[in-house]
Amino acid sequence: MTKLEIKTISTKPFEGQKPGTSGLRKRVTEVKDNEYYLHNFVQSIFNVLPKEQLSGATLVVGGDGRYFNREAIQIIFQIAAANGVGHILVGQNGLLSTPAISAIVRARKALGAIILTASHNPGGPKGDFGIKYNMSNGGPAPESVTNAIYKQTTEIKEFAMATNVSVADLGELGKHQWDGFSVEVIDSVDDYLALLKTIFDFNQIRQLVANPKFRFNFDAMSGVTGVYGHRIFSQELGVPVQNLINCVPSEDFNNGHPDPNLTYAPELVKKMKAGEFDMGCASDGDGDRNMILGNKFFLNPSDSVAVIAANYKAIPYFKSGLKGLARSMPTSAAMELVAKDLNVPFFEVPTGWKFFGNLMDAGTLSICGEESFGTGSDHIREKDGIWAVLCWLQILAHHNANSASFVSIEDIVQQHWKHYGRNYYSRYDYEEIDTKPANEMMAHIKEQINTKSLIGKRFTTSANGSVLEIASADDFEYKDPIDKSVSSNQGLRIIFTDGSRIIYRLSGTGSTGATVRVYFDKYEKDHSQLSFDTQSHLSSLINIGLVEIAKLQHYTNRNEPNVIT
Repeated sequence: MTKLEIKTISTKPFEGQKPGTSGLRKRVTEVKDNEYYLHNFVQSIFNVLPKEQLSGATLVVGGDGRYFNREAIQIIFQIAAANGVGHILVGQNGLLSTPAISAIVRARKALGAIILTASHNPGGPKGDFGIKYNMSNGGPAPESVTNAIYKQTTEIKEFAMATNVSVADLGELGKHQWDGFSVEVIDSVDDYLALLKTIFDFNQIRQLVANPKFRFNFDAMSGVTGVYGHRIFSQELGVPVQNLINCVPSEDFNNGHPDPNLTYAPELVKKMKAGEFDMGCASDGDGDRNMILGNKFFLNPSDSVAVIAANYKAIPYFKSGLKGLARSMPTSAAMELVAKDLNVPFFEVPTGWKFFGNLMDAGTLSICGEESFGTGSDHIREKDGIWAVLCWLQILAHHNANSASFVSIEDIVQQHWKHYGRNYYSRYDYEEIDTKPANEMMAHIKEQINTKSLIGKRFTTSANGSVLEIASADDFEYKDPIDKSVSSNQGLRIIFTDGSRIIYRLSGTGSTGATVRVYFDKYEKDHSQLSFDTQSHLSSLINIGLVEIAKLQHYTNRNEPNVIT
């Protein structure tokens, strides 16, 4: 057995290695061109983990296949070996989706995982690099851990690495061993697929896929889910391989932006608008997000998770009922209506999947979602794009099992709106704004909240002359019912007397500048008000939010958002 050759190397801290809601995200050039930048951050992770747990532990490593991941994986192997890790499980070719990693950590009882992904951000030599640590429950590290990692990055003086550790061919399955350390290249799909087969009725879904009235299309956006799409949708469920597009993982996502929305999935959107398929879906770079489209029909993520919850009986995993439902604060209020109707607990949490994880670990949450195309359940501790697609396939299979005519996604959603009412909902993203004007705009809004000058303010709408009056305004604060922690400054909320909402947030998922996100949510119960165009129906609320309250153009000099969802 080859003995590890461990060296201790002196280093100095780099500024700005503070993880955000989804780990550390930086430009590839910053990580790659600064010697020991990645080494410092990885060593800081190991400095925080208890030595008695680290010694001989199993760690999962993998990512979305973006540029620089292959080199980063080898560095992680070397530093992990020098810090006492016993065994590393790495996906074939270094590829593992974020949901699959969560499943593997839980199934193999690993200490945790190091995930190399910047999720939906662009890749390539001029794109973004990302790294985050997940805990033994398979979920993102809590703030107490990420803060401790950041503190280590500001103090680090040295790191250790086993210089003779490397795996030349990550494409070949099998184990590589040194004295006291091993790396095992595993199939990227096996563990995850085994879990999915305990959740869904694959036989029933196969019958749907075989139905000549049903046409299915999947877009992996040149990210990691191409591997999962071929295995699950084609080999397992019988979808024709030609109906899987952009399913070859690419280091720069085929020069695309792997964010599943109407702007960045143009090929899929064009096919669906033309009526070529009955269900179209896309996932992002690392597989934790999803977009679902019907035939000439866009399914808003806020509606998607609410409809999944309302149809939980169609999914075998939930046969014993629901423990609770939850949504992130900026997500539309549609989920609350389902929770109330089903008489199950409901939770409103800040943006960040770790908040759902606490509730799941306590056994109080079954299904949850974020408006940013993230949907999931307590089968793992990450949002899960493929799971969401399978939920919709299962729901469609259930509704069409004994139906004379084909029941479409739009049919199911329309029935949902008739029962619960509809939350007209949209999100405006203003990307890469200079940090200073973005902060000034948020300060302007917050001053109005703090002085209570918005309360009682009335606005006449352009549509029918009705009046919108502000009932309350605050900066959202969350008190975790499980660990009693308090998360403040989670988003500025403007709430109207009719339940309509405008929300402002600065996103922490970009690598440069600031992303301002503005959310609009308006509830309609009247059946005659359920089928309008979303942007037209929200036009007055949008004007109030962007012009009257935020003065967004004045502060940011932006006339249009980069993305409208």
